[in-house]
Amino acid sequence: MDAILVLITTASKKEAEEIGQALVTMRLAACANIILGVDSIFFWKGAVSREQETLILLKTQRTLFEPLANAVKKMHSYSVPEIIALPIIEGSAEYLQWIKENSAVHGTPADGVTLRAATEIS
Repeated sequence: MDAILVLITTASKKEAEEIGQALVTMRLAACANIILGVDSIFFWKGAVSREQETLILLKTQRTLFEPLANAVKKMHSYSVPEIIALPIIEGSAEYLQWIKENSAVHGTPADGVTLRAATEIS
């Protein structure tokens, strides 16, 4: 298993909670951590912008990145949301096994939870 850390910024804590809850419910991520108060400075539509955002850190499997990104795009308020993945190059064997056991295998949501049903959460 190739474990990854996925970063997603959102416009609010509420949006981050809804997206994180949906992705964990769908088993597209084993865990979602929400970090409040991220000051973001970025170039958008020809100008430098500054916003207060919320960051979601997700632990999942590389094979789940595409379905996870597709689900986020359907739920997210931004037209171009940040959805990036970093490899987890080291970790405790027990924690990496926990990620594997608690995220779906090959992009198939576990326990009969469908992408459509989970996106209705938000």
